[in-house]
Amino acid sequence: MLSVKLKSDTAITAALGCGLAAGWYGAASGLLSGAAGNIVPAAGAIAIAGFLPAILAARNSGQNAKNKPRPGESMLKQLQALDQHAGINIVDSDSLLTEVNDHLLKLTGYSRAELIGQHVRVLYDDEARSVTDLIRGNLQRGLTWQGETQLRRKDGRTLVTQATVIPLFDADGTWTGSISARTDVTETSALLAERHSAQTLNELRDDIWIVDAQTEEFSYLNGPAKKRLLMANEEYLGKSSTDFSLAHEIEAVLKACRALREKGEVTTQFESVLVDTPMYISIKFLPGPRGAGRYLIVSTDISHRLEQEQRKSAFISTVSHELRSPLTSIKGAMGLLLSGSAGELPDKASALLEIAHRNADRLILIINDILDLDKISNGQMDFEIRDVDLVELLHEADRANAMLQQRFGVDVKITGADEPVLLKTDPNRFIQVLTNLMSNAYKFSPPNGCIILDIKDVGEHVCISVKDEGQGIPLSEQGKIFDRFADMTNSDRAAKGGTGLGLSICKAIVENLGGTIGFDTQEGVGTTFYFNLPKSEPSSNAIDEIDVKRIA
Repeated sequence: MLSVKLKSDTAITAALGCGLAAGWYGAASGLLSGAAGNIVPAAGAIAIAGFLPAILAARNSGQNAKNKPRPGESMLKQLQALDQHAGINIVDSDSLLTEVNDHLLKLTGYSRAELIGQHVRVLYDDEARSVTDLIRGNLQRGLTWQGETQLRRKDGRTLVTQATVIPLFDADGTWTGSISARTDVTETSALLAERHSAQTLNELRDDIWIVDAQTEEFSYLNGPAKKRLLMANEEYLGKSSTDFSLAHEIEAVLKACRALREKGEVTTQFESVLVDTPMYISIKFLPGPRGAGRYLIVSTDISHRLEQEQRKSAFISTVSHELRSPLTSIKGAMGLLLSGSAGELPDKASALLEIAHRNADRLILIINDILDLDKISNGQMDFEIRDVDLVELLHEADRANAMLQQRFGVDVKITGADEPVLLKTDPNRFIQVLTNLMSNAYKFSPPNGCIILDIKDVGEHVCISVKDEGQGIPLSEQGKIFDRFADMTNSDRAAKGGTGLGLSICKAIVENLGGTIGFDTQEGVGTTFYFNLPKSEPSSNAIDEIDVKRIA
């Protein structure tokens, strides 16, 4: 029981009414929904807050004189009733806690000694402490404050309460502090938040799964996910992947979840087929207490996108094929004119013809690159895997780029090539990748600079790198370096040439050969592009069609 004398019976009865009203409002809001959920809680709270003090006052005034309680006894009995329903605290004009009841101590986990004399902010969550200033402003103006407050338990957990705070005044009308009645609505608030979240997720077009990381049991599926997995209502609850008729479809996603946790990573995204539908899948690991956690899995149907990409690819392929033949003829005719087959040309005409000839070359390169990407996208690029000496291929690629070496005035140094490095791979595709990387290195190296070609045996892989002394790649552009037609601020294609497709093609080729590609760069110092090829023989079908589309 709270052992304290209040300034007046009016304050006590008002606190009792407001405290019970707050409790009714919190409980009714959690249990009711729709129109009833908006009207009934508010109407009931108003009734309780308005009539309960009047009823108690009438009851007290009607008592027989001989049974009239001793001074203060009625007040304490009213506080006993309030004590059963709400946590109560009293603060002085400096917002220091002067009294708290047992119920509040139970809710917060503090002892009375830990709270008395402390500023009332000690009860509030860090993010909600600013609300104390708002409450204090209302109280100083003689206004009662009602609303939801977030308190902080002693163990750090959050406690959500519906609070009523009433100002207290002395006989002279001077504000002396306040009394607060608080009802715990933590569970109700959580249920409401969960219900609102579930309603929102259920309306999304994407499939949403929530899976326990330890048991791999499903704790939530939204409407589209249940429909795709042939689930009715909540029958998925408590079931693991092996309990589903579509377990073989789900297993691929759960394997990605396990890999995510084993690597200590938080998110991953990939494309896969789920129940005969191509999907873009995003997985996020949500850690929980003591190593537990959940996987949030969002799957988006990309059938329409892939269909559009196929149409676009088919159109580009058709146009490219139609353009390549006449361009080849035009280039050939210009080459004959430049060689003097039709007689000597004036200097101005020859200069213009050389410009046209170079641009015809560039157009043919663009068309060839587009056709290569089309082949990769459709899984039609051929790979001829055989035993090769990579050192010999390095020298061959260097010789093939001799004209660029003269044009840009850049030296080439080959390291790590003292002994043969034998590997099973496609020599033509290898040279295509290396030539592309070397071409970029030439274009971005300063005059009289140096390019280093290096080859290293690194266990199960062989690493080939091309290092330049160029400007480096800005951090803001590193994420798009392997994208198609990546428009880099320092690319200057008009002056240096290039199609913007080379690195995208290199990435697709290397990954089809079972390897990986990447780069290290430092602005103002230079860039090193490298790719690793496995010593074991790669499969020509190492990447399925959907993965290839993602890479290309």
